[in-house]
Amino acid sequence: MFTINFSTINIWRVLILVPLLQLLVESEARSLRDKPERADEEKSSADYLQNYAEHMKSYMNFSVAPCDNFYEYACGNYPRAKADHFSVHRRNNINDLMFTLNDITVKLLGRTHLAETVNVSKELVVAKRFYNACLAAELVQFSAADPAYLSLIRSSGGFPAVDGASWNVSKFSWVNMSSHLTNYGANGLIHEELVARFPFEPLFKPPQLGFDHIVQTINIASNDSRAFRLNDKRMRGYLQAYNVPEDRIIEVINGVFAFWRDALKVTEEFNDACESLSFEEAEDEFPKLRSYYAIAWNGVNVTEDNNCYTLFAELDKVCTQHPEAVANYLAMQLLYVFDAKLTEAKYQQDYCAKTVRETMSFLIDKLYMAELFSEEKRLEVSAMVLELRKSVRKSLEEAEWLDTESRVEALLKESTLKSRVGSLKDEALTDRLIREIASLDIVEDSFATTNINLARHSIKTDRYSSLHFEEMANDTLPQSTYLGMQVQAAYYIIDNSINVMAGILQPPVYHRAWPQSLKFGTLGYIVGHELTHGFDTTSSLFDSKGNIRFWWTKETQRAFDIRTFCFIEQYSDYTIPEIGLSINGVKTKDENIADNGGLRQAFAAYHSHMKQQLEDPEQQSVSEQLPGLDLKPDQLFFLGFAQLFCSDFQEEHYYKHLTDVHTIDKYRVLGAISNSDDFFQAYNCPVGSGMRPENKTCRLW
Repeated sequence: MFTINFSTINIWRVLILVPLLQLLVESEARSLRDKPERADEEKSSADYLQNYAEHMKSYMNFSVAPCDNFYEYACGNYPRAKADHFSVHRRNNINDLMFTLNDITVKLLGRTHLAETVNVSKELVVAKRFYNACLAAELVQFSAADPAYLSLIRSSGGFPAVDGASWNVSKFSWVNMSSHLTNYGANGLIHEELVARFPFEPLFKPPQLGFDHIVQTINIASNDSRAFRLNDKRMRGYLQAYNVPEDRIIEVINGVFAFWRDALKVTEEFNDACESLSFEEAEDEFPKLRSYYAIAWNGVNVTEDNNCYTLFAELDKVCTQHPEAVANYLAMQLLYVFDAKLTEAKYQQDYCAKTVRETMSFLIDKLYMAELFSEEKRLEVSAMVLELRKSVRKSLEEAEWLDTESRVEALLKESTLKSRVGSLKDEALTDRLIREIASLDIVEDSFATTNINLARHSIKTDRYSSLHFEEMANDTLPQSTYLGMQVQAAYYIIDNSINVMAGILQPPVYHRAWPQSLKFGTLGYIVGHELTHGFDTTSSLFDSKGNIRFWWTKETQRAFDIRTFCFIEQYSDYTIPEIGLSINGVKTKDENIADNGGLRQAFAAYHSHMKQQLEDPEQQSVSEQLPGLDLKPDQLFFLGFAQLFCSDFQEEHYYKHLTDVHTIDKYRVLGAISNSDDFFQAYNCPVGSGMRPENKTCRLW
């Protein structure tokens, strides 16, 4: 007998929930009603492939041998060759797809006739009004001192740095102010996430402190550190906007850093699930948290997550010692969420398109799916998923460490797995979410007010199923399953399904004109990764029907743990020289296993697919090489995989990403490649080379 706390389980096993590469958008974004003639299509395809090969080559560092360092070989020039876009987050090839989707969003905003056809004209007008207001606003120089922002701050808890003596400490509550911040998507001291399982209740995680650079005890020990300087600059800018005197600015910023240093002594003693690492007695209740449910949820859906009670109780003691600093910090966090954080005006259109796409997602999605997601694409990807499932099934049949009882359960789970390509449909739910847009108030003479209204609307949309759970059946799926225009592939434990969303089906993940070797190295790997999640430590707690049942035997569990330890040791040995910290091999183990399993399954599926094509007399011969790129098909397969993770990190991005369950991009590539016998053979890598230091490799599937 055992119980499971869903706050500690990631029931959406997601490879990437990030948006992809701006490359020949027109070739993918062409209306399905405007297809070229066959000859033109073939010429266009040939030109596209030639151009795409040049694009892939632009990321590569040919001075490095692939067997020495495959990541550097595949991605060494990415930081210099990447397209000119602005992002406060790390840049990587997959993340860059969001810029493609932003361009498509702009085009869809002009599809008036399409909107009429799918009955969203009124909502599209609102979206265009916001987009135009955003373009016309001054975003590079953020208007932090706008009366609308100050009014919101004061109604949430106040801004002592600005309000001075009129701020009343006796009326201040860090819980109440943090609760108000969640209504606008700001990160206060209550870090809220929604469980991807009915009734979609909120759960808590330890807060991440800081603005442009999350702070930890090690990175703010010195005032000369990058973490200190970036956060100092951000706070200084907000305070200067309110004409706070310099001596007062120094005092306020020093106060916030003092609060952070004390708060870190608490937060760093808890893991991601708010489980205490040193506090012996767990709190059964934290009464002050009741106001959170009243402020953020109107008392609805109050299935309380109690893992964080001890954390909040200890954090409350720190906040009591620094009430003014806490209020100043939370006030500036509210400003931060409204700040576009742009460095130049040339990035403003992209920012405005991104804001529309993310906050009015179901409206844009309806247009996107009607205009751009073809049945041909769905059928091809569905066939690839089926090929990957065959590969996974063969691995389950051949894995010598699975005993008979566990193997039967695993094969049953695979055979009952559901496959979805594009998105699910729930017209009633998505139409309700779209109709909410019509009531969004666009204030013509106040972009700040409009910005606030939009942020509130966005959070209400995200919480819609949570707030209305009583109207829904127990088997209702998360809202995200009905949203095709997102760059996501995921395994969903609760209904044992693999989900490949429409938005991910663009370069560098997929293009219909690519050779199969490239498609399987990119999309095939992603699908394989997600399928592998159906048979990892978390999924062992759920059977083929999504019921909570531990279906591994003790013998299988023991064998799994032995093989898993190999991955833990391997990835823990990767040190990030830029910050002097190492990968957490325990925290990232399931994702690392999925990377390794997914790559192997994809390669096997590719060769199985090509064998079937050769045996089909009606199948036309198609080149498996990319013109202009002198690589054999198997080599192109691995290059496509590696270039998914070409990236450009700043110091702050490493600290942020180390809190994630996925390994840093570079080491995802190096880790999986160095365990791949298929890669060694494709590139003829000898034992003793950088990618193959010894014969021993880690393998589970």
